[in-house]
Amino acid sequence: MLQGSHPGNLTMPSANYQEYLQEKQMYDQQQQHNLLKQHIRKTVLTRASGRNASAQLDEAVEVDDSAEVIDLTDRKSEEDLAAKQHRERELFIQQQQRDLLMRQNFTLQISEGSAFTPRAGHMVRPLSRALSSPLVALVPQQQAEVMASSMQAGKPGTATALAYDGLMLKHQCICGDNSSHPEHSGRLQSIWARLAETGLLSRCLRYRARKATLEEIQSCHSEAHALLFGTSPQNRQKLDVSKLSPLPIKSFVRLPCGGIGVDSDTTWNELHTSSAACMAVGCVVDLATKSASGEIKNGFAVVRPPGHHAEPSQAMGFCFFNSIAIAARQLQQRFDMERILILDWDVHHGNGTQQIFYNDPHVLYLSIHRHDDGNFFPGTGGPSECGIDDGMGFNVNVAWSGGLNPPMSDAEYLAAFRTIVMPIAKDFDPEIVLVSAGFDACNGHAAPLGGYKVSAACFGYMTHQLLQLAGGKVILALEGGYDLPSICDAAQECVKALIGEETSPMSEEELCRPPNKNAIETLQNTIAIQNPHWPCIKKYAHTVSWSAIEASQKERDESETVTAMASLSMKQHSASTIQIASPPERRCTPMEEPMDQDEAK
Repeated sequence: MLQGSHPGNLTMPSANYQEYLQEKQMYDQQQQHNLLKQHIRKTVLTRASGRNASAQLDEAVEVDDSAEVIDLTDRKSEEDLAAKQHRERELFIQQQQRDLLMRQNFTLQISEGSAFTPRAGHMVRPLSRALSSPLVALVPQQQAEVMASSMQAGKPGTATALAYDGLMLKHQCICGDNSSHPEHSGRLQSIWARLAETGLLSRCLRYRARKATLEEIQSCHSEAHALLFGTSPQNRQKLDVSKLSPLPIKSFVRLPCGGIGVDSDTTWNELHTSSAACMAVGCVVDLATKSASGEIKNGFAVVRPPGHHAEPSQAMGFCFFNSIAIAARQLQQRFDMERILILDWDVHHGNGTQQIFYNDPHVLYLSIHRHDDGNFFPGTGGPSECGIDDGMGFNVNVAWSGGLNPPMSDAEYLAAFRTIVMPIAKDFDPEIVLVSAGFDACNGHAAPLGGYKVSAACFGYMTHQLLQLAGGKVILALEGGYDLPSICDAAQECVKALIGEETSPMSEEELCRPPNKNAIETLQNTIAIQNPHWPCIKKYAHTVSWSAIEASQKERDESETVTAMASLSMKQHSASTIQIASPPERRCTPMEEPMDQDEAK
């Protein structure tokens, strides 16, 4: 649908449309003109030889510049153009009619017997607005950037790759107003533009993105869920209604803005959402598999819609398919990986990821999130949720509580990384690290969306720390993050870390500040709960109140002490060895004194 047109208006603005047709006619004529030039140039270059080639080529160009285009296309261009204009007008009207129907009905398909038609007498009430999604005004969506598929030169297995596709920009509420939809396409456009303008884009590999297959999606989601949200509009009408019966959501809801959604936060666009969601999964899966195979070292997937809230049969929290979880499952199936670390630093707990791997001992899910004793969206991810059956101990939640008095910042996240995240991760020794890289803990997010004050530099530092694991095989996938300047800053720092560039320093104030009281209690509680599963963290329990500078200094002192003791021990060992190696006659001389023998005589 053309931007600015209202879905309910079936009358096409004639003046604007005629102007559009004139511009398109000129463009088509120019394209035909260019194609003819290329054809003639190719013919001349093929037939010409020697020094006459350049002269004949110049003649061909001059001939091409004459008004011969219509004659060489069998004089059908005018008829073809009229037919094309007629088809485009029909498609334009059909699309507007479809949008109007979507606005006037609660469900996506209004035909009787459709898989989306609610039961008779059943009115669908929107789910209550998530605490993470306030009505905030965001900057208007910018013009989508067309990205050419390219790949920069680099040695296999040493490069950082970026995944992105403009198709994901089309997922947006049909109301056309982003003021009540913080998860919008401008997030991706802004991040991609920042990476381009800073030169980071040109230093990375860029692969042509692809949509995930239904088979890949079903490795983590039910068949009904995959069919409902992953099929095209044309195929969706052919779905067997009985296959969708197990889903908790039977139909979509009308939003206050006039759009359609799974709930009051998770918007649905009948034409584009399924394609965008499948593309997001495909980007993450491809980066993960290319890193696992050694084709790249690490990467960052700039994708939307996000995924970590998506459960096997439930879309929620802006998420339809759990991209990170699907990527992990594909690594298990294709590469027989037995130790995959998923780190989730989004300010919201990844309830979907936890649920999918809750009994899996081969996937360690470690999340740092705002919890507030279950009062922050989605309410899951308490510290006592450690897994079940064989997966017991392979689910670790650093669940911040205490609200925003004060808000968590760099000092708290550095303490969590030093005392829990990195010790457990090193003990687990993953073969690859997948990161649900939400940036909504960044400074700049209002309280309902996060409220924390973590700096972009801190995200760069955490990325750099993770590169110590799995030989540097680290894949980041964008999750949340809605304040455009802060998520651009954070993404920039993360990519700098991935390519080996020095990241920006954190503030001295945060490095010298000890974690706040609420954070200390959270870390101590988490260590106590996880200690039976990960004894390696017990020795850090008394250090959680240290600032980053204090911890670094004491670790340095301890290291120097250990080195000195080891050196002293080596000297003692050396002296002992010399004594033991002394000649036997020197050790035995007191027993063989000649004077004693003379006295005995």
